[in-house]
Parts: sequence; C-alpha cells; structure tokens
Amino acid sequence: MTDTAVSMEDFEALLFESFEVNEPAEGNVVKGKIVAIEKDLAVIDVGLKTEGRVPLKEFGAAGRDGTLVVGSEVEVYVDRVENAMGEAVLSREKARREESWVRLEELFEKNTRVDGIIFNQVKGGFTVDLDGATAFLPRSQVDIRPIRDIAPLMNISQPFQILKMDKRRGNIVVSRRAVLEESRAEQRSEIVGKLEEGQVVDGVVKNITDYGAFVDLGGIDGLLHVTDIAWRRVNHPSEVLTIGETIKVQIIRVNMETHRISLGMKQLEADPWETIGEKYPLDSRFTGRITNITDYGAFVELEPGIEGLIHVSEMSWTKKNVHPGKIVSTSQEVEVKVLEVDPEKRRISLGLKQCLDNPWEAFAARFPQGTEVEGEVKNKTEFGLFIGLEDDVDGMVHLSDLDWNRQGEEALEDYNRGDMVKAVVLDVDIDKERVSLGIKQLSNDPFTEATDGMRKGSIVTCAVTQVNDGGIEVQIADGDQIAFIKRNDLSRERSEQRPERFAVGDKVDARVIQFDKKTRRITLSIKALEIAEEKEAVAQYGSTDSGASLGDILGAALKKGDAPAKGDIAE
Repeated sequence: MTDTAVSMEDFEALLFESFEVNEPAEGNVVKGKIVAIEKDLAVIDVGLKTEGRVPLKEFGAAGRDGTLVVGSEVEVYVDRVENAMGEAVLSREKARREESWVRLEELFEKNTRVDGIIFNQVKGGFTVDLDGATAFLPRSQVDIRPIRDIAPLMNISQPFQILKMDKRRGNIVVSRRAVLEESRAEQRSEIVGKLEEGQVVDGVVKNITDYGAFVDLGGIDGLLHVTDIAWRRVNHPSEVLTIGETIKVQIIRVNMETHRISLGMKQLEADPWETIGEKYPLDSRFTGRITNITDYGAFVELEPGIEGLIHVSEMSWTKKNVHPGKIVSTSQEVEVKVLEVDPEKRRISLGLKQCLDNPWEAFAARFPQGTEVEGEVKNKTEFGLFIGLEDDVDGMVHLSDLDWNRQGEEALEDYNRGDMVKAVVLDVDIDKERVSLGIKQLSNDPFTEATDGMRKGSIVTCAVTQVNDGGIEVQIADGDQIAFIKRNDLSRERSEQRPERFAVGDKVDARVIQFDKKTRRITLSIKALEIAEEKEAVAQYGSTDSGASLGDILGAALKKGDAPAKGDIAE
C-alpha cells in the first residue's frame, strides 16, 4: 500500500514537471510545426493545448512563394498561451524582432556595421528596417552634408552604424553618416599619402567663401586661400573662380594628422617681387590704379601682383588730418612717385603729392620775406592765429607778433574766425611747410622809434607819471616809453631816496643803466647820474683828497662859467 502510494506521487510529480518543461512561457520565442495552411493563415503547433494561427505575410517571401508547407518548422513569438477563443496568440514578426535584437546587440557591442533599409519618413528623421527591428535615423545622420532629396536612398539595402540601443523602450538609433565618414577617412588617408608638397594637381572648385575656395582633389578637399590665388590683390575669390571650374593648383602644405591640405595658384607663376628694385627705382614716376582705401592711406596697383601704399601723409601738400577717401577714390588712375622699395617685406612706399607742385615753394617764390599778404582767420588757438592764404597755404601769427605794446593774450581778443586780416611774411620754411606771419610788423616799432639813438649810459629827461613806495614811474620825454626808477636809485644820498619828495609832473634827469630791445625794457637811475657827474667834476676840477666837496668844486666852476653840461658827462 505504501509502495503504491509512493509510485502515484512520483508519477504526478513527473507529469507536472513534463508540463512545466514542454509548456512555453508567454513572451518567448519558440519553435513550432505547421500542421495546416488555411487560406492566408498557417496553423502552428508549439506544444500548447491548442494551436495558434499566424498570417503567411509575416513570413515574408517564404510565405508568398509556397516554401512553407505542412510539417515545416518555424520560430514564432508566444504573445499569449490562450485567448478568448481558446487559441494561442503567436507572432512571426515579433519573433523576427526578438531575433534581430539579440543579433543587433551583439553587433552593437562589437561596433560592427549593420545592413538596413530606409522605408519611411517621420518627424526629425527616417525609419530603418534592420531585418525585423525598426530603428530611427536622425536627419543629421543621413549624410556628411545636408541632402535635399532622400528618395534615391529609400528602399535600398545599405550599411548603418548603431549609435544607441534601449531594449526596454524599444529604441534603436542608427547613423549612415558615421559609415560615410569612416569610408571617407580611409579614402582621405590613401589620397593624402600620395600627395607631396610642391606637387601640381588638377582640382574642381566645390565651394567659395570670403576667405578662399575649397577644391576637390578627387575625394579630398584642399583650401585655396584668397591670398594664394594671385600675386595681385583679390578682394573676393569669386572675382577669379567659379564653382565647378577645373583649375591647376600646387600643394603648399599637407598635414598628415588632420588631413588638411593648403593649395596655391599664384605659386605656379613667377613672383613679380623678385625684380622689383630694378623695375621700380627710387624717385621714378608711374601711373597706377587705386585698389583699396584705408584710414592710413591708399593702395595703388602698379601692375598685376604689385601694389604700393600711399601713406596719408604723402597724399597732399596742404590737406592734413583728412581721410584718404576725401582725396582719392577707388579705381582712380593716379600718378605716383616711388619713395621706398623693400623687396623682403614686399612693400613699396609711394608719394602722390610729390607729383604735384609744392605750394610752399611757389608761395616762397611769390611772397618773399617782408611781403604784405591778406587772408581769412581760419582758426584761433591759445598760441596765435592761423591765416588762410593762396593755394590752400596757411600761415601762423604767433601771439608775440600781434601787437607791439600789448600782451599777446590781450591782443588775441581783437580777432575772430572769418575776419580778413593783413600781415607781413616773416619766414617760409619749405621743409617744415610753415609760413610765419606778423601783424604788428605792418607798422614801425614804437619802442625803436622812441629809443632811436638811445644806449646804455645815455642821460634822458623824464616826467613823473606815478609815485609809489617802491619808486617812481616816469615817461621819457619826446616819446611814449614808460620806465621805472627804483627807490634806491632815486638819489646817491640815502636820506633823499624818498619817493614822496617827487610829485606827478615833475621833470627829472636820469641815466640809462639797462637797455634791452628784445625785452623792450629800459631801466633808469638818478643815483647813477649823480655818481657819474661827481666823477666827471672831480676829474676836471679837483680831487676829493684836497678836502673840497662836490658842492665846493661845482660852485667854483660855476663862478668861472665852465661847469660841464649835462650831455658832456662821461660814462
């Protein structure tokens, strides 16, 4: 009894174990056998209690060409073991997708390319069939450059690179561009390896930018910089090149690491700067065309590939601090003079004004020193006036040359811009381009007239005009010159050195002890006159050693009638 009971328990356990092993779980891919084909459906037994039905179209070509027959083994995906009708829910498409995911994950880990077909366009990109699994191809990953028409790439098998996989979300992101870039890199390495610096090759202009042009050398692009197109100035590459044009270029530089290639066209022609010194000797004159104008000057094309610079300071004799664009214009033909040639720095300095008459030389010839001229006050500064003269020449009147008697700052207030004034040419400096003028020189110097014949030691008669504690102010007779006699020069005697003993209008004689025409100053002294008179009297009439005073000597001389006159006293 006991043995029988044990045997029954073992049988049940084995039976349940058999069911668990043979019964496929939902969500797995299992093998099944086609037991019948009904119209467009294949009836498949996967070892469940009931069969399942799968549309023949899910088997692809095998379902259309009759390859599938009763008894054929196929792999399907178990969606549900039993539906409401008691049938198993199977899917060949999901089985294929599961197979693809497993295979794609292996390829993704190995970074291996996969084949796929672009079959639909969606927002932001396209969908790709990877043998049952659907992947997303972003628009930016279609090609190396943007493609307007995707039609030629649709519905054809081509390689892709898997960028991202997320099985939980069912997302796969692929790239066609990565495959192209890898192939292109291999191709570029092969082409670059065959190129050498100095080699001359043919290329096709693919693209033109502001800074140059990209040239296709047969699978790899090189840059032809705008400065290497021609020896002459090229403002924009489109002036010389057109897209699609085949041109000859020279390999200038090749970077094996970055695969960047620098090209040149002008290197295929002789460098015009090699014989520049012989062709353009100093001080020679040539005609050229203005090609470019800057703040500091203008460039002149003397011949194709050769340009010289006219600095703004060499443009005009008279126009200073003016933008070059106000003197010359682009494309204008001008005559220039060669001022300097530097073949190493590839520079030619030109002069425009040197080909024109120097107005300073002409002015100096027409208006020599001492000539009277007339002009308009162009500017008024703290140091004088600028007067506009003929031929755009300006002359300057310094403050010191405005008035004989008044300070320059005071005299400057009499003039305003636009006033017409007369002046005398004092000096013309052709090298420094300066004309010095004077207004006060239009009349004689009153100081010179008033002091004509006066010198140091002269004796003058003055009239007192003002008395103060420091001395007296006097006006020299027969003139307007004012002088000052200091307190200690009022008398030889200290007791008489009192300014208050003089009154305005008093006449006094004094001796000139300082006379400076440059500073226009006259210094007088009564004391010096008295000392000189004493020396003269002593020399003529006696000696101070005898005990006679100056008064005694002069008194005796007066009685005899031969006292010295004022003008006869020696220095």
